[in-house]
Amino acid sequence: MVGTLCALLAVGTATAHGGSLAGGGRESLTIPTWLFLSTGGAAVGASFLLASFVTDRSFIASLHDWGRPLVASDSRLPEFAGRAIGLAGFVTVLVIGFVGPTTPQTNLAILLVWVGWWAGLAMTTYLVGNSWRVLNPLDTVAMALPSLGRPYPDHVGAWPSVVGLLALIWLEVVSPLADDPRLLATAVLGYSVFTLAGAVVFDRETWFREADPVERVFRYYGRVAPIGYDDRGLRLRLPGMDLSTPRLVDGRDEVAFVVALLWGTTFDGLVTTPAWRDLTGPLVDAGLPPQLLYPLALAAGFLLFLGAYRFAVRLGRQSAETYLEPDALAQRFAPPLLAIAAGYHFAHYLGYFLVLAPALWVALLSPLSDPGAVPIYDPPGWFGGVGIAAVVVGHLVAIWVAHAAAYDVFPSRLQAVRSQYPFIAVMVFYTMTSLWVVSRPEVPLPYL
Repeated sequence: MVGTLCALLAVGTATAHGGSLAGGGRESLTIPTWLFLSTGGAAVGASFLLASFVTDRSFIASLHDWGRPLVASDSRLPEFAGRAIGLAGFVTVLVIGFVGPTTPQTNLAILLVWVGWWAGLAMTTYLVGNSWRVLNPLDTVAMALPSLGRPYPDHVGAWPSVVGLLALIWLEVVSPLADDPRLLATAVLGYSVFTLAGAVVFDRETWFREADPVERVFRYYGRVAPIGYDDRGLRLRLPGMDLSTPRLVDGRDEVAFVVALLWGTTFDGLVTTPAWRDLTGPLVDAGLPPQLLYPLALAAGFLLFLGAYRFAVRLGRQSAETYLEPDALAQRFAPPLLAIAAGYHFAHYLGYFLVLAPALWVALLSPLSDPGAVPIYDPPGWFGGVGIAAVVVGHLVAIWVAHAAAYDVFPSRLQAVRSQYPFIAVMVFYTMTSLWVVSRPEVPLPYL
């Protein structure tokens, strides 16, 4: 499931936020926050100025077209093995979720889903390549099911995946899925039944391509990776360069999904900051139900992020003095946001994965037992800088990809540069928001 439903599995009661690490989670900065945020924003702005000096279209194209073919076997054995591993993991989550230990920090189902899948496998997707298209157990099961062949409505497009992504993020925030293995297994089973029903009513490929939010997340993250497929086969390329491919994001619905993915990772960290508690406390005291607070905030933040992006598109259209429609520009410049989302996801989950990887290994070796002690890894003090660097690097990649897309869209060099002014302002806003979240100390999720 998408969204950061991770647990503080190493000590005490689990909490559904992947930024929580054994021993305390995020800590306060030792430098002024304004200096930290302004430095990050300035780095993004300066990178745009440096990119603006690169105006040679052939050089830009050579970087994005560069690639080296990788050896690909005609054997179907790797695909067969991947699908078998995916099915084995799916069955393990269901069986151990229902009959395994009830303690979250020792239950293999919880550790496998949140540490192994949403932290570990998701990171490999944008670092190496998308293996979920083979590992996805529901896709494998759907291959054996009949199809009614109903036509998928064109006007619906990716909107079910947008709604599904936001719904899954809301569910992970308000429910104790990371505390209760039985509840987690039930949720996975329910999601599986719904997904397989959609694959039967429509055809399998259409459902997973258009409507399934999990499949779309991994597919988009895979476009950030330096390894991917194109019409020439498996290739090694520069990280993020595939994001400049035309029509990667096609339609308002797919633009909305990209923004929802970016906002979802930010929201997950935001709700565990002291500022969230201080801001929403008066609303809850005034009678707003906490169960209503979270979905309202999730929807409002999504609309704010989407509105900021759409507003930047209109300003960029004006500054570039182009006749291209706003929707066309919005679709062309949305893919760079995926690099930002990947950078923030990496910052959010790398430490979490490393801390709890030993616990996952112990649970794999003995899935039905409940060991008295759970091993964890204690990162060094400098490790927090890795997350901050990941956020900044994600934004730097996004700026370059947007710069390249502008030169592909506009015939004039001046148009290409001027069109990026509003987008850079939005990216600086996204950068400072992400850096602010990762720089805040982490507190228990309030009101729930």
